[in-house]
Amino acid sequence: MKHYSVMLSESIDGLKIKSDGIYVDGTLGYGGHSSEILKQLTTGHLYAFDQDKEAIENSKKRLSEISNNFTIIYSNFVNIKEKLAEQGIHKVDGIILDLGLSSPQIDNKERGFTFMSDAPLDMRMDLSNPVDAKKIINTYSIEELTNIFYLYGEEKMSKTIAKKIVSERLKKEIKTTKELVNIIESAVGAKYFNKSHPERQIFQAIRIEVNSELTVLKSVLPDAIDLLNKGGRMSVITFHSLEDRIVKQIFKKESEIDELVKGLPKIPEKYLPTIKLINKKPILPSEIEISENSRSKSAKLRIIERIK
Repeated sequence: MKHYSVMLSESIDGLKIKSDGIYVDGTLGYGGHSSEILKQLTTGHLYAFDQDKEAIENSKKRLSEISNNFTIIYSNFVNIKEKLAEQGIHKVDGIILDLGLSSPQIDNKERGFTFMSDAPLDMRMDLSNPVDAKKIINTYSIEELTNIFYLYGEEKMSKTIAKKIVSERLKKEIKTTKELVNIIESAVGAKYFNKSHPERQIFQAIRIEVNSELTVLKSVLPDAIDLLNKGGRMSVITFHSLEDRIVKQIFKKESEIDELVKGLPKIPEKYLPTIKLINKKPILPSEIEISENSRSKSAKLRIIERIK
């Protein structure tokens, strides 16, 4: 299974890697970004996080062929501060977060991430997670389903789809991706289904809910900024507008002078910006990359540097 690391050179170049630095890949996946960081380290060290054991096994082998200057941490990156502290690390020189699913996760239909093939409703990045897609579809109320479909999928037919799911599960448990796609289509009708493809939005919403993706992102970004040394950089690659909005807002807040003191002739140190934006607008994948890997099409890269 081939895995393409999205905007590989742009995100790694953006870190301005020092050969003796400490770097963190918060989303190891199949090791694309981590490999490129490791190749540039001599006395430095890479710490890489992942909650997918299959990805960890694959990456460990790949990274070992480059050098031994790495440590893989089996954990969600939301625990970045705590897990690095356990390793005696309290400050780092660079962090990368690639928030997309890896191609092998999508292509392994048993994981249930894609609506393109029939599979069990799962969608867990961490297979020890007690909440999977099947549990959400079969136990959440109409209101709860409507909320996640609307907030995380931005789907205007959310309530109609939620009602149909609840009425269908009364007849029998909904177990597979194909069953769910058929229910979505019957809820909205063939015309809307074929034109708008609401199954994309619904599957995205369920995946975000299963893995608490947006909650985790809001929590990890301030911690990651806090971990950076002065001059340290962070690259974040997002894949949909909800993620990008969170990253943009947090980076904006940390890169501006506090409104309370903006007009003062001398601004106290604690009110000065913590970071600067390396790129004001997100970096997008090149036409060549999109032609080679269509999954990169929606990606956006934002890079920041810690300045105090």
